[in-house]
Amino acid sequence: MVNLTRIYTKTGDDGTTSLGDMSRTSKNDARLEAYATVDEANSYLGVVLTVDSLDSDIRKLIVRIQNDLFDVGADLCTPVVDEPKHEPLRVLESQVTYIEEQIDKYNSHLAPLQSFVLPSGTPAAAHLHVARTIVRRAERKTWLAIHGFGEGVNKLTAKYLNRLSDLLFVLARYENKVLGDQLWIPGKNR
Repeated sequence: MVNLTRIYTKTGDDGTTSLGDMSRTSKNDARLEAYATVDEANSYLGVVLTVDSLDSDIRKLIVRIQNDLFDVGADLCTPVVDEPKHEPLRVLESQVTYIEEQIDKYNSHLAPLQSFVLPSGTPAAAHLHVARTIVRRAERKTWLAIHGFGEGVNKLTAKYLNRLSDLLFVLARYENKVLGDQLWIPGKNR
């Protein structure tokens, strides 16, 4: 269990921060950029939860995802090393599989797409679209970390984020199922 007794330590005032293994790194480190963007996505999912009309099953799913996103952040901030001092928290394939199952479950209620979807609709759907784009950015930042640190970063974190952005897209469409999707009409305003 995490026990936070002090909120500020002043140790980051020099432009560095601690990773999960207590090593120090620059606040511009690609791993930090990745897990900070995961934190942003998680925070935005908190905004999604403020929408009163949000489907109750989706609300429970988002809380579960928020917990998983803390796992993703913990994984990204702890370098992958042989024989770690303490067993690190790592994202597992089962977490990715769960997201895939949820995609299939919610997508089965939706009509096939005929074009790209404009991010709009109900407040919940619009917020889910914003969360989706933040998760996509987190995935890109994670790939930068993977390319920069190789086997020192768990690739399942990027896979999880990739699937999560797909799920958020499906959930946005699900929240719009009564309104219907607003589709992109190529060249409409020429």
